[in-house]
Amino acid sequence: MTKTFFVSGVAGFLGSHIADSLIAEGHRVIGVDNMIGGYLENVNSKVDFHQIDLINRDALVPLLEGVDIIYHCAATAYEGLSVVSPHLVSQNVYGITVSLLSAAAANRIKRFVHCSSMARYGTQETVPFTEDMTPKPQDPYGIAKLAAEDQVRCISQIHGMEYVIAVPHNIIGSRQKYDDPYRNVASIMINLMLQGRQPFIYGDGEQKRCFSFVEDVVQPLLAMAEAPNVVGEVINIGPDEEFVTINHLAGLIARITNFGPLDPVHMPGRPQEVKHATCSADKARRLIGYNTTTTLEEGLAEMCAYIRKRGAKDFLYHLDLEIVNEKTPRTWLDRLM
Repeated sequence: MTKTFFVSGVAGFLGSHIADSLIAEGHRVIGVDNMIGGYLENVNSKVDFHQIDLINRDALVPLLEGVDIIYHCAATAYEGLSVVSPHLVSQNVYGITVSLLSAAAANRIKRFVHCSSMARYGTQETVPFTEDMTPKPQDPYGIAKLAAEDQVRCISQIHGMEYVIAVPHNIIGSRQKYDDPYRNVASIMINLMLQGRQPFIYGDGEQKRCFSFVEDVVQPLLAMAEAPNVVGEVINIGPDEEFVTINHLAGLIARITNFGPLDPVHMPGRPQEVKHATCSADKARRLIGYNTTTTLEEGLAEMCAYIRKRGAKDFLYHLDLEIVNEKTPRTWLDRLM
């Protein structure tokens, strides 16, 4: 049965992939994006696209008429930057979520699929992160993401809207914005190495992360639109098979891009950065049959091919640094990338 979906952040990395999959299944897609973090070429020509800011609730209300399900992917997903630009990030994480929820409830939307972040967990005593852990966000981005989740629960429950909270972990793949110096460590490293430049690593590089290939995230998100057993749940989406250091990540990218010799430029550690962050995907496996199909190296190879085809680019310092002091990373302050 054909449905009408609304995708926020449809010109972005994850949102554009979701829109493509929905259209391939024969559904109608309405999408919005303010173009802070996306590329216009990411938007499928069959999307009913509107370049507006989600904070503008009055513009959203008419767009949501007749919509069945919302995928809320839009966010200024800048965890590190949020420490020095908390207003920008909070407004475009928490504020836009409340705006969209209000417009959704006014239109009696059936289901709201909300994309949160592993930043909600902060530093825990053990890894992997499981959904029953008490969230301990430790930077403005993580705090805003968790607060947005609370609003999803509150507003949805009051107005009878089904909801599910997805927690993707470090998504990689084609269409990710790779000329952005403030986020996406893998894309940044690839863009630098394809220019023949050494990557920058904050701290000792022994921070550990897991990385999710985008197609392995899209499929469980699609299941969340219909599955009855996910309503009201928080569900991690991420591979728990590969847990690697940033140093190891740099080595993989260097090998794939034939870059060498690898001699990363180490910078002081960023304030509030979590040392070890990975998730358990057991709940996703149990509820929606989640499984990964792409290894980290395969996903990185696909990213490298995508960026190589489009061409390496100069980095765009397109966002303001609100707080400039000794905690502001020099890579951003002095535009070193």
